[in-house]
Amino acid sequence: MILMARTTPLCEVGRRFDGLSIFLVGIATAREKGMTVRPILNMVNHKINELFFDHLDIVTDNLIGEEGEGFHYILTGLDAERAPIAAECVGDGYWFVDSVCTYAREGSVLGHPIGQNRGVRFLNAESFNEAEAASLMRFGAGEPSGSAANIGQYLAAKASRKAANARPQFRGGYGFASEYSVERKLRETRLYVVAPI
Repeated sequence: MILMARTTPLCEVGRRFDGLSIFLVGIATAREKGMTVRPILNMVNHKINELFFDHLDIVTDNLIGEEGEGFHYILTGLDAERAPIAAECVGDGYWFVDSVCTYAREGSVLGHPIGQNRGVRFLNAESFNEAEAASLMRFGAGEPSGSAANIGQYLAAKASRKAANARPQFRGGYGFASEYSVERKLRETRLYVVAPI
């Protein structure tokens, strides 16, 4: 695993994120030294764990990059994660829009197709527009880096979340039933509004 540790005391650095370094640490070695893994139950389909260390010796030969630059390396590494997450969010946004279109064509209220209601079309068109705009940002950013990766992921996650919130409006109570997969995707799309930072 890659472990970030403080290598310069906090009182000796100007900013809280300075003085952090990253190291390559063997998981088996960490377990032998008393690492505890505690799963965090959560609402999305991802495994998340808390790790606790007690008296773990870190070998300086396992330092990655320069000492004290670990926080910057971690943030740069997250840029590579943000680009595919933005793509996933755009795809989720399209999925929600397509599922609304299908339901609006096939479903009916009082003998009329649901899609004849302007309110349905307007809300779904807005979700589609935002997914499209996020997709353009994602592809227009070129090499993911810093703010471009952040902005791309933020816009895509926001568009996906908006489309996800609109979807149950068309299904009523069924929009929250596990049978239709909407509630699962509604929960999962929420994650990317906040992660990765």
